[in-house]
Amino acid sequence: MKTKILFTLLFFACRIHYLYGQTNLQIAPETLATPEKNGIWLQPAQNTKAQPIWGFANGIRIGIAPLGGPRGLIRIYTPYLEHDEFVVTNFIAFEPIDKAKNNRGLSELEWSQLDNVRGKRFWSGNTPEAPSFPNQYYPAHGVIAKENGVETLTVYFFCETFDNGADIYVRTKFTEGKPYEFELTTYTTEKSDELNRFILTATMGNKARLRTLHLADGKTKEAGQLWPSYKDSNFTEHNHTPVAEMIKDKNGGVWFIASPDEKDPTKAVYAEDTHTHWKYTGKKATQYWYCSNPSNELEGVVNGRYTYWASKSPIPGGIAYENFELTEPFQSGQSYIFGITPLSPEKLINHIMK
Repeated sequence: MKTKILFTLLFFACRIHYLYGQTNLQIAPETLATPEKNGIWLQPAQNTKAQPIWGFANGIRIGIAPLGGPRGLIRIYTPYLEHDEFVVTNFIAFEPIDKAKNNRGLSELEWSQLDNVRGKRFWSGNTPEAPSFPNQYYPAHGVIAKENGVETLTVYFFCETFDNGADIYVRTKFTEGKPYEFELTTYTTEKSDELNRFILTATMGNKARLRTLHLADGKTKEAGQLWPSYKDSNFTEHNHTPVAEMIKDKNGGVWFIASPDEKDPTKAVYAEDTHTHWKYTGKKATQYWYCSNPSNELEGVVNGRYTYWASKSPIPGGIAYENFELTEPFQSGQSYIFGITPLSPEKLINHIMK
């Protein structure tokens, strides 16, 4: 019995250790060359072991392993919210669903076929042709270009094949004048099994304690009203919002917007056993997905948690949204934008409706 208890405790401790990026699979950022500033952009240094970080010098940035955090996730950094440089505000996971068996791949949780460690390996490229896993310490630089007179920074992210046969990649693009968002465009390779959907999910809404969804005609969905009695330590069932209920702009694009309900999230009172990783610092922000060309089947989907992931520590203020995503039948080349803006949801919506 003692052996069984010890094994259980060791497993849980290792799981927590893994979640916070402290295994030997990750690396201290200071051991890698810092990104190069190139005008308004940050890009990985070249010809040396470098931090895999891309984005705005004065705006949103993204990164991948071996920076701290679980594998199989894009890290999102928002230093403009007065966060420390390597504090992750949210993650993006790749979750393709195959057409044959309708199985959902999970980039964060599936075991790697490259090294038999949990979390699919991501790698970067300057073009769509990057089929094999390169040295993870030498990331792609990304490509700066001009589109209609506006500067962009583009980098591709690739992932090893999923257990369901999905073989996918994503193009990410930052656009001058839009410092709080980036575009993600989804593709399959020629060897991929056919997909039903390719879901990009923001997986850590609990960090910012997102509780309010902002919908058309001033309507909202509150996490506490969707799951008023839920107090388990798992995920709730998903809640679906059809495209008809989302905010639309004058060009027909749709917005799926989530915000905290606290006036000042930095003043929250946490349970004593809450890991410091979860304690929110800096400015409050609004998070959103945007699709400029939605199908009629597009949905906004959320689930909730009452306790922080991999713990029994209750979230201050009660249940909050965790996974936050758009989903529709897969179309190769479909694009979505994810943003984290210091604007209040009201100011963001006013801007959308102009």
